Amino acid sequence: MNPKVFVVAAVAALAAALGVIAFAGQAVIDDVSGGAGFLQPPGSQPVPIEEVRVELVGITVEEVHERAATLDVRFEVTNPNAKSAILQYLKYELFEGGRRVHVGEIGSRPNAFVTESNYFTLIAGQPTVLADTVTLRNTGAMPDLWEAMAGGTASWSLSGEAFFSLSSMTRGGENTVEFEFEQPPG
Repeated sequence: MNPKVFVVAAVAALAAALGVIAFAGQAVIDDVSGGAGFLQPPGSQPVPIEEVRVELVGITVEEVHERAATLDVRFEVTNPNAKSAILQYLKYELFEGGRRVHVGEIGSRPNAFVTESNYFTLIAGQPTVLADTVTLRNTGAMPDLWEAMAGGTASWSLSGEAFFSLSSMTRGGENTVEFEFEQPPG
């Protein structure tokens, strides 16, 4: 037999499989509905996607020096869905006494087709603690901030967004959760 026949047959089979997946979409592969996950019946109802829960564990001032201060910001993220979720990134703004002092990001959003993965897999029902080390430079413009951090009287607040998706090829696209927290002095 001619080897070209086998190559043509393999390419045709691959093209047919990709065509079925592309044109059938959710009906072929769907791991977020209540069914088995492959070849779902057309009338099956998808399970609603619940937002991940983001909680502030705490903002801790680790060190305060004349030129810089180091803070530790920790979040606990929980996935209430039955399937795993992917937390692409979490971005936040840190305020002290109503003034924004830092903008931070944990994880990263993919920018190109081929890129390193810097995301977090959130297993159903298992809390994941994410931490960020923040270094604030003392420019001399906010002496009261340095005084509050050194004295333990800083009044922190934080707002941000978490971007997640379910670990599915065809369902559960990008979702956003907004959050706000306040941590009183002490």
